Amino acid sequence: MRILVIEDEETIADVIATKLRAEKYEVDTSFDGEDGLYNALTNIYDLIILDIMLPKMNGLEILKKLKENDINAKVIMLTAKSELEDKLKGFNTGADDYVTKPFHIEELVARVNVQLRSVGNHKDILEYSDLSLNIRTSTLTCTSTNESINIPYREFLLLEYFMHNKEQIVSKEQIYDKVWGIDTDYESNNLEAYLSFLRKKIKIIGSKVSIKAVRNLGYKMEE
Repeated sequence: MRILVIEDEETIADVIATKLRAEKYEVDTSFDGEDGLYNALTNIYDLIILDIMLPKMNGLEILKKLKENDINAKVIMLTAKSELEDKLKGFNTGADDYVTKPFHIEELVARVNVQLRSVGNHKDILEYSDLSLNIRTSTLTCTSTNESINIPYREFLLLEYFMHNKEQIVSKEQIYDKVWGIDTDYESNNLEAYLSFLRKKIKIIGSKVSIKAVRNLGYKMEE
């Protein structure tokens, strides 16, 4: 399960991210509204922890944009605004839960677990064309040949990202942000190596799906 924390107080964001990673979640952080919206619109997150009072774009504006773009991630608002009117604004805009500051990190983790429990069952399998990826077991199956293969961790994250963005061009920068982590230093041949491993596994099980390079733009998963 992947989580995005959009919180401008970096100390708070780091505490939340560290605790959630200890709970075996994949976590990214954004420290302003514009960067948070950019990351959220990639649609790879199962849950977003969203502050309301953010620089560049506030949390309610982000939440509206997510709903307009059919982003189905669960959203927990995390804010110092504790009045009933503020909470109602959050819920009416589409929030799934609302936590006020100051908060206990254990309570926040419990609320995250509750929200993700409700989405876990129908996200265990990702499908595209004749590919079926089991999220729990990291097993990739070709439904037309009934052949399966286990996918190592980094290749699994890469394939998961492509399957969430099937038939869309994604840039190298987007891939590194989402698979290796935001602001990661990288070499382009590192990505090419993992793509080569992944392409070979897809070919081994007999799938008609390919991951193609799009000149000067990035990569695209297609039939």
